[in-house]
Amino acid sequence: MEKLLKYFENDNFACKNHIKLIEANKGKAKAEMVIKQGHLNSLGTVHGGAIFTLADFTFAAAANSHGNVSVAINAHISFMKAAYKGTLLAEAEEISINPKIATYTVKIKDQRGDIIAIFQGMAYRKKDKLNLTKE
Repeated sequence: MEKLLKYFENDNFACKNHIKLIEANKGKAKAEMVIKQGHLNSLGTVHGGAIFTLADFTFAAAANSHGNVSVAINAHISFMKAAYKGTLLAEAEEISINPKIATYTVKIKDQRGDIIAIFQGMAYRKKDKLNLTKE
């Protein structure tokens, strides 16, 4: 799965948001986001959009891990607890898969292991193969 890690290493939006894919296997992925000042909202907590971005990126890695281009067709997030500083870890797990649709759950945790949010995503699996050889 090194090729998948390399593929997502150059995701412009993830890079700008300090998100890094740290693990990817068939139907699973883990990513982390180091919380920076730019991730905080006016209350001093991590903005919900930043947490959603981390979850969505991790979901994308898991959904594309089978080698077919997969794109989101539905996503939902529930926030459990505020995050303030440190690093957030997202873990995506495949719940269901068929030739056209796959469903994933992503848990976002703080560095103490407390659940910050739970994301559910559904991906449409295209017939196109993911280009894992591009630079």
